[in-house]
Amino acid sequence: MKKASLIKSDLIAGSFDETLAALYMDEGLVESEKKRYVKAIDEFIGLFGDCEAEIYSAPGRSEVGGNHTDHENGMVLATSVNIDTIMVVTPAEDNVITVKSEGYKMCTVDLNSLKVNEAENGTTVALIRGVCASLKDLGYEVGGFKGYATSQVLSGSGLSSSAAFETLIGNVISGLYNNEEVDSVTIAKVGQKAENVYFGKPCGLMDQMACSVGGLINIDFEDPGNVKIKKVEVDFKDFGLNLCIVDTKGSHADLTQDYADVPAEMKAIAGHFGKKVLREVKKEEVTQNLAILREKYGDRAVLRALHFYNEEENVAELVSALAGGDVDRFLKIISASGDSSYKYLQNVYSSKKPAEQGLSLGIAVSELFLREKAKRGAVRVHGGGFAGTIQAFVPVECTELYKETIEAVFGEGSCHILKVRDKGGVKVIG
Repeated sequence: MKKASLIKSDLIAGSFDETLAALYMDEGLVESEKKRYVKAIDEFIGLFGDCEAEIYSAPGRSEVGGNHTDHENGMVLATSVNIDTIMVVTPAEDNVITVKSEGYKMCTVDLNSLKVNEAENGTTVALIRGVCASLKDLGYEVGGFKGYATSQVLSGSGLSSSAAFETLIGNVISGLYNNEEVDSVTIAKVGQKAENVYFGKPCGLMDQMACSVGGLINIDFEDPGNVKIKKVEVDFKDFGLNLCIVDTKGSHADLTQDYADVPAEMKAIAGHFGKKVLREVKKEEVTQNLAILREKYGDRAVLRALHFYNEEENVAELVSALAGGDVDRFLKIISASGDSSYKYLQNVYSSKKPAEQGLSLGIAVSELFLREKAKRGAVRVHGGGFAGTIQAFVPVECTELYKETIEAVFGEGSCHILKVRDKGGVKVIG
């Protein structure tokens, strides 16, 4: 390890320019990332002194296909993207983790106690404690550290800030105390457990996998203990497309029940057939028993089950289209996935807040633009839904005009033009 001030000097001198260009997939981002890293180091030194340090990174993620299928052991197509959370860290001997994230209060976690604390539900402390507890249970070493974090993956952005943070903590523990030997899949699994058990959010494993493994990946959760991951080697620019994520600025407050209802209703349908998840139930079993199912569980639960089977087919079709270089087919399936989410899954707005339909409006504006101006492209709800973000694949030559059009509605900076990032959670400098 080098002292933080020496890392800063090396950054300014350009010693890590190639590293940053490769990590962020764009030489044009090197200077802005250098400034960001230098600022993080200065903040770290101000908090903890000029001690020996390392810098870690974990990316945000974008779900390309497989909306709300992971919790039913389904298939997804997801990618890490070239915005991230970074942390400057130094080990601590007192078995205490102290983390200051930009814009948030300092948090402290005593690793001598790794039990679930319900009072910590929904907090950063819960995520840190949960990741460390799971790693220790698996036989890995855990220990204290001091860190300063800053993130481009903003909370509520729909790019999975919590999964990025969990991945970051897992990689720091792996690097500082386990010779970077904790594999990316294990880090994803402990992140999910931390979020489910310690943080109190019943999420699937897709977000953590996409953030931790990196790249565009086809994930099959049929056997959760042996998840199958296949890299899909595609650059969307080869198709003449940019991946855009639009933040419609909707609030996620009071939506916990909306999110929880999705897996609960799907699992209720599975339970009717004596199974835990829909992946274990054949589509024909559901379609041949619609009258009974709607009577017992309600129409929405049945529609959400049908969405699951739609998405299983959509993911397979998306992977096939990308492998064959068939851009028109790819865009057609993205649109079909979005339609299924809108009509069957029904996660585009909350039924409790019918007047607030930012996602619906964003999709409408995007469809109008793609149809009349771009002449091709696709748009769909992104991630968990109900509020937050939409995803659009926009022709490269029209992207700036699309950004201008959509930001006229949702505000400056609401449209993020992203790239697939090859790497998941990593040690960048150290």
